Amino acid sequence: METIAVKRQSRVRGLGKRRTSEAIEFYIMIGPWVLGFVALTLGPMLYSLYLSFNDFDLFHAPRWVGLGNFRYLFFQPHPLSAFWKSLTVTAYFTFFSVPVHIISSLIIAMLLNAKIRGRALYRTLFYLPSLTPSVANALLWIWILNSKWGLANAVLRSVGLPEQRWLTDPKLAIPSLVLMGLWGAGGNTAVIFLAGLQGVPSHLYEAAEIDGANWWHRIWSVTLPMISPTIFFNLILGIIGSFQVFTSAFLMTDGGPEYATYFLVLYIYEEAFKKLQLGRGSAIAWILFIILLFFTLLQFWLSGRWVYYEAEAAR
Repeated sequence: METIAVKRQSRVRGLGKRRTSEAIEFYIMIGPWVLGFVALTLGPMLYSLYLSFNDFDLFHAPRWVGLGNFRYLFFQPHPLSAFWKSLTVTAYFTFFSVPVHIISSLIIAMLLNAKIRGRALYRTLFYLPSLTPSVANALLWIWILNSKWGLANAVLRSVGLPEQRWLTDPKLAIPSLVLMGLWGAGGNTAVIFLAGLQGVPSHLYEAAEIDGANWWHRIWSVTLPMISPTIFFNLILGIIGSFQVFTSAFLMTDGGPEYATYFLVLYIYEEAFKKLQLGRGSAIAWILFIILLFFTLLQFWLSGRWVYYEAEAAR
């Protein structure tokens, strides 16, 4: 009996040493990421939160103003101040671009999921435009949408349609940027949709076909419910990305014409880095963070009404 007890104790000690060794290895492996996250992400975020309550212009010490920066943003005298104008433009772009991008990416993914010859080549060709650097992409579309000698107006002239001012027309500036976004519709969003489509069981399509469902009924009753988690994921990423538009507006329009593309992130850039009002810029950034957090939580709350999880349904 004593021998058995001794063996058990030694086994427990050995197991404890192994667990301790694995824990040490775990912390060693995750340590560089934790240090990088604290130093490069969490630290700057907390410091920007501190600056949002201060008047700071980079040349003088921060001066505590409490909610002064937020009052300045929300209660500027003009009814369409720079903050409210940028927020309105960003919301309009989000409402317009996110559905267009998701629907176009889903259509491309469904086409690339079809069993056709050369499917791998088509997938590569559709994905390549999304690899174009954002600056090069913006410069390319400046030429395409040029109102005088651009390719878009050349196409319109060739089919007898009137030319458009595109980026120089306040009414067409946002639709022009949405059109430019379709250039990358076959990128990451389409790849995620393609992965979701490949996970739909084939027997569901066979059962629907036996029941007499046509292609539209199969899409509406089988495909969309089964990939609803993928749609939900892309919807969240799409809303977050649409609120962070900067490069295209900065390079192509600089917020114009007539502030038609004056996005919220562009306003943050001008306040923080042009006017050197870092406290005010930090306040706008945290307002943007709260807006994105609100819409993300709202989507999670609404997801229970339309997102279908097969694993949960099987329980």
